[in-house]
Amino acid sequence: MPQPIIELRHVTKRYDDHPILKNINLTLEPGKFYTLLGPSGCGKTTILRTIAGFTDVTEGDVLFAGQRINAVPANKRNVNTVFQDYALFPHMTVAENVAFGLTLKKTPKPEIEKRVAQALQLVQLADYGDREISALSGGQQQRIAIARAIVMEPQVLLLDEPLSALDAKLRRQMQYELRDLQQRLGITFLFVTHDQEEALAMSDEIFVMNQGEVLQSGSPVDIYDEPINHFVADFIGESNILPGKMIADFQVAFGGHQFECADAGIPVNEPVEIVIRPEDLTLTDPEHAKLTVTIDTQLFRGDYYEIAATDRLGNDWLIHSVNPAEDGTAVGITFRPQDLHVMRFGEKEAEFDARLETYETEDETRDET
Repeated sequence: MPQPIIELRHVTKRYDDHPILKNINLTLEPGKFYTLLGPSGCGKTTILRTIAGFTDVTEGDVLFAGQRINAVPANKRNVNTVFQDYALFPHMTVAENVAFGLTLKKTPKPEIEKRVAQALQLVQLADYGDREISALSGGQQQRIAIARAIVMEPQVLLLDEPLSALDAKLRRQMQYELRDLQQRLGITFLFVTHDQEEALAMSDEIFVMNQGEVLQSGSPVDIYDEPINHFVADFIGESNILPGKMIADFQVAFGGHQFECADAGIPVNEPVEIVIRPEDLTLTDPEHAKLTVTIDTQLFRGDYYEIAATDRLGNDWLIHSVNPAEDGTAVGITFRPQDLHVMRFGEKEAEFDARLETYETEDETRDET
């Protein structure tokens, strides 16, 4: 594992005894795309500001390439920030905006011109140097803000919800462009968003936050397929979350029946929650079903039908199906053992990771036999 470029060790931030960040520990490796994901007010931007040097920490340490930088001023840190409102200067041309930081540093003019041209080329706006900011679209302004940041050649780029002001189509386009840019630059990006789809699409690793804490970290696939608790499962995509009970390793009960699952290491008869994603459910006839539900309503979403249903115990179900169903009818649903994810109440990430490693080993052993 390479030396981390950024580390937060036991970082706490309080305002008037009110905790904004609570014992945050996270590690960023060089050259990866990271995302801080969570609802408004959970502490995402505060983490960004502590790394940038705009906010002091109450407790803990911020490290850059292994060196403690708590007391290092913002202008001495080799990071740069792209803000939500872009903060471009309307009285300057595009090139003057991009060159602003280099001009403050009294960089020689030939070097400024060379680096500005390179930055504009990277964001695919090479011919826009003489244009006024007011003549640019929202997406172009966003790219200029990024060019102004990368022209300073930071080792870490911090992005505070830079796509939030764009319309849905342009936002999706810019997701591709940002991801491509990060891979071409090869520097570390730390991106802040409350948009789950955006985080899943762009990130190498996601930190899911709530109420000043990092609840879970991992790859988008890990976070989506193996959420640690109810909040993460509910916040990341759409989920069916049902009450249940662990019967034995790889056996769980819910909805009035017992089912094979892929989880182990949970005490027998412990109350648990079961997560099943809507796209992992398949409609079938009741005779061949694992469970029977009654269709309440459905919406056509273009490439699938979103179906709301209820089982005989009153549990609500959400099903994504390429085929419609008739409201008020009883239908069967099926799923595979690996489609079930069992969550323990109050389990911490370290405990969850250890249990996950255990039952993955058990799965490999079962596959071999």
